Amino acid sequence: MMALFARHALLPEGWRGDVLVEWDSKGDLVRVQAGASPRLGVARADYVVPGMVNLHSHAFQRAMGGLTEKLGDGPDSFWTWRELMYRFAGRISPAQLEAIAAQLYVECLRHGYTSVCEFHYLHRDPNGATYARPAEMAERIATGAQQAGIGMTLLPVLYSHAGFGEQPLRPEQQRFRSDVALVLAIAESLEQLRGGQFEVGAAPHSLRAAGAAQVRELAASLPHGRPLHIHVAEQQAEVEQCLAACGKRPVEYLMERVGVDEHWCLVHATHLVDEEVEALATSGAVAGLCPTTEANLGDGLFPLASYIEAGGQFGIGSDSHVSQSPVEELRWLEYGQRLLRQRRNVAATRDRPDVGQYLWQEALRGGAQAAGRRVGALEAGRRADLLVLDGAHPNLEGVADEDVLGRFIFCGNDNLVRDVLAGGHWVVQGARHIAQDAIAERYRHAIHQLREVRP
Repeated sequence: MMALFARHALLPEGWRGDVLVEWDSKGDLVRVQAGASPRLGVARADYVVPGMVNLHSHAFQRAMGGLTEKLGDGPDSFWTWRELMYRFAGRISPAQLEAIAAQLYVECLRHGYTSVCEFHYLHRDPNGATYARPAEMAERIATGAQQAGIGMTLLPVLYSHAGFGEQPLRPEQQRFRSDVALVLAIAESLEQLRGGQFEVGAAPHSLRAAGAAQVRELAASLPHGRPLHIHVAEQQAEVEQCLAACGKRPVEYLMERVGVDEHWCLVHATHLVDEEVEALATSGAVAGLCPTTEANLGDGLFPLASYIEAGGQFGIGSDSHVSQSPVEELRWLEYGQRLLRQRRNVAATRDRPDVGQYLWQEALRGGAQAAGRRVGALEAGRRADLLVLDGAHPNLEGVADEDVLGRFIFCGNDNLVRDVLAGGHWVVQGARHIAQDAIAERYRHAIHQLREVRP
C-alpha cells in the first residue's frame, strides 16, 4: 500500500485537514481519511487537490501552436486557421505524432491535468490510404500517453463529409476519412488496452462531417455506456449552415434527430439560444468548454451563467493546445463571462459562493463523466490522481483552505503544481516530469522535421 499525508486536501465535501490518502498497486484509491494522524515513513504535503480532466484534445495541433498569429489577406477566422491545420495534419508521420503527443501530455501533467480525452481523427496516411494496421495512428497516441503516464479516453472520430448535405471531402481532408465501420474497427483494436488508465469511446466529428443517421448508427453500435463526444455549434457560420440544410440549429437538431444523454459530451456548444441551453442542461450531457482555444479562434463565449442556473454540467479541455494549463482554462472561462456580463464572480451559486472551488470541482465532475473513467475526486474507488501544490510558494503562504483555489487560479502566472500522481505513479516531482528530457528530445526531432510548414 502506498500513501500520502496531506495537511489540507480537497475532498468531495470540501477542504478537510490531516488527510491520509492510500492507494494500491493498481492505481486505485483504497482509503481517504480526514482527521488522521501522520505515520512514520509516509510522505507529507501541505495542499492536495484532485487532478484535473482535460476533456478535449487534438494532440497533433500542439506542433502548430503560435504559428497562425499573422494577419491574412482577408478577415481571419476559424476557417482560415483551419487551412494551416490541414497542412500540418497532412504531413505528420506516426512516429512524429507519438513524439508530439508525449510532449503535450508531459506539459498537461506538469500543469495539473491527470487525464485526457483525445479526439483523434488522423486515421489514414498522408495519401488517404489505410495503414496496414488501421489503428496505427490511434496506437501511437496511446503510446504517447503511456510514455507520459497520463490517463486517457481515446475517441476515434467519425469524419465522412466536408459539410452539411453530405458534401464530398476535400483532398486535404482525406486523411480524416472514416465511416462507422472504420471507427468501430479502430475502437475494437484498442480494446486490449482498456483498464484503469485507458478507456475507449468514439466521436462523430460534427454534424457537418457526419450525418444524423451515421451518428445514430455509431452510438447504437458502441458498447453501452462508452463516452461519445461531438463538436457542435462552435461557429456562427456552422449554425447558419445547419439552419439552411436541416431547418434546425445544431444542438436542437442533435437533440431531436440523435438523442443525447449522460454519455455524451457536446464540445464548444458556443452558440445556443435559451431553449438549447435548457435542453442541454437537462439532458445529462456535459458541455465541453475550451476557453483558450475558443478565444484564439474567435469562436465566441458560451452562455455559462444561464447554463449553471439551469443545472448544466461542464468540463474543460485544451483543444488546440495554445495553453496546456487548467488554471488558464478556468481563469478565462470565468473572465470571459465577466467581460460579457460586466460583473464579477459569475461561476458560483448562492450555496457555493467560492468561484475557484466551484470551477475546480464542477470541471472535475463534468470531466470525469465525459471521460467515462473513475476519476475526478479523492475518494476510495477512484483512480489515484492528485496534485500536490507548492505550499512554500508565496501565493499560498498562510492562506486559509477556502482561499487556496482562488489563489491557485486567479493569482499570478507561476505554476503552483509541485508533484503529480497519476494512476498511482508519481509522474511529476519537484515540478519536473520524470521523463521530461527524453520526451522533449524526441519532440524536438519531430518538430524540426515539421517546422518548414508555416503560415
